[in-house]
Amino acid sequence: MRSGAKVAVVGGVFLVVAGGVGYGAYSMVSEETGGGTEIKSASAPKKTGPPSADEVAQTSKDFFAAWSKGEADAAAALTNNTVAAKPALLAYRDEAHISKVRLTPGTAAGAKVPFTAEATVTYGDKSKPLSYESELTVVRGLTTGKALVDWKSSVVHPELKDGETLKTGEASAPPIKAVDRNGAELTKEKYPSLGPVLDTLREKYGEKAGGKPGIELAIEGADSEAPARTLLTLTKGKPGKLPTTLDAGVQAAAERAVKQYGEASVAAVKPSTGEILAVANNRTDGYNAAVLGKQAPGSTMKIVTAAMLLEKGLAGADRKAECPKTAMYQGRTFHNLDHFDIPSGNFTTSFARSCNTAFIKLIDDTKDDAALPKTAREVFGLGLDWQTGIVTADGSVPEATGGEAAAQYIGQGTVQMNALNMASVTATAKAGTFHQPVIVPRSLDDRQLATASRSLSPTVHSQLVGMMRQTASWGTAAKAMASVGGDRGAKTGSAEVAGQGKSNSWFTGFSNDVAAAASVESGGHGGDAAGPLVASVLRAG
Repeated sequence: MRSGAKVAVVGGVFLVVAGGVGYGAYSMVSEETGGGTEIKSASAPKKTGPPSADEVAQTSKDFFAAWSKGEADAAAALTNNTVAAKPALLAYRDEAHISKVRLTPGTAAGAKVPFTAEATVTYGDKSKPLSYESELTVVRGLTTGKALVDWKSSVVHPELKDGETLKTGEASAPPIKAVDRNGAELTKEKYPSLGPVLDTLREKYGEKAGGKPGIELAIEGADSEAPARTLLTLTKGKPGKLPTTLDAGVQAAAERAVKQYGEASVAAVKPSTGEILAVANNRTDGYNAAVLGKQAPGSTMKIVTAAMLLEKGLAGADRKAECPKTAMYQGRTFHNLDHFDIPSGNFTTSFARSCNTAFIKLIDDTKDDAALPKTAREVFGLGLDWQTGIVTADGSVPEATGGEAAAQYIGQGTVQMNALNMASVTATAKAGTFHQPVIVPRSLDDRQLATASRSLSPTVHSQLVGMMRQTASWGTAAKAMASVGGDRGAKTGSAEVAGQGKSNSWFTGFSNDVAAAASVESGGHGGDAAGPLVASVLRAG
């Protein structure tokens, strides 16, 4: 916890202001939800419909004026959520240490009024100017009919989300100087995708790295485990040097790669050790989907399924495998992309061309609905509570029956993965043994790493890696992997998502001692979008 004051945003926004905007006297209306007393003529009809331009101008002007004077009651009464607005405005003035706020409204666009906030943040004998842009929206009160400010967190600061708080004081953790495996410094400015990663590492390892905290204004999440996000540094403190497993070159390639598509994520790991080399995202919501995402990975999951079938002796790389256009399992029909079939082919051909029906046809022979979840957990280490150094979602293959179990064989249904999970799956396939992904050395905190209960047998390992090599050479991954050198292998995947016009694109591959995986929401087929992202990362590695 920081030692300074905290401003809670309860159910909506809290904003800045304390001075410098003189608007004169203004009539007050009640809050929409707080039960205040509305000044309203008994004969005046209740207004309906969107607020007029004059109402938008007057309401925002009155709100800015009351707020700038520090009149929390009056300003809150001009919003549609007094219960949230009043304590937030009071706390801002009395506890957040932000003062001398001047609000300068811009030109309204309908009901939206942009404004610039200029203020001073003071803590002890330290102070620093703060400025940013935000906006508010004027709406019609549902019960009063009055024009009111719609209370949202982003009015206070564009980075503030509902449930988050502002706090000025001694930082909850010392700053860090994070460095990659070769000693190169890693910063948010140079590697934007690492922002949430570096925030988490600072919160968790700042003291262990030997730094001293400074004084700053920061956003703290509603979740106590979420790292604080610094908005303004009053005093820097002393950063501690924190080693990571990341590779600046691979990270740079990953950052460039994800920019090619919206809602894209990529992760890379070292198969021989499990060390994370890169994590990158390009998302409108800022979510670190590469390590926290939970989505069906499509046919990239066939790496795990193939391993299970090979282990059970139900398939062999060179053994014949039936691949019809469609296959039915317990009332559910499955088909291949564009309904292709392979009249005469072996298991490697079905794997390399991503034949769904070849895998579905073998389900009855397993005689064990839990076979796939067991292999995922016991061999590939999925769902074993990884202690990477940051919070991650570690993959999920729950036990299922019937058609749902069949869907899992081809990476649909209840299977949930992210780019880091699939990079790890590929790393395990390449190495033959699961190495839990890590982003900081275990020696920092002596944490207990997850371990799989068994490795792939030499025979299964050889066949699985061979099938992935063929997929990269002439199968569905050939085009994407054409520019990748060295010992290479891959698997493509497409996952259909309800409500989306195009399926999610998945791709995972290895080159020598680097494994990478990527997903692109609504990216189409696996090799189309996600494939080139993985290839560019593998080339850098």
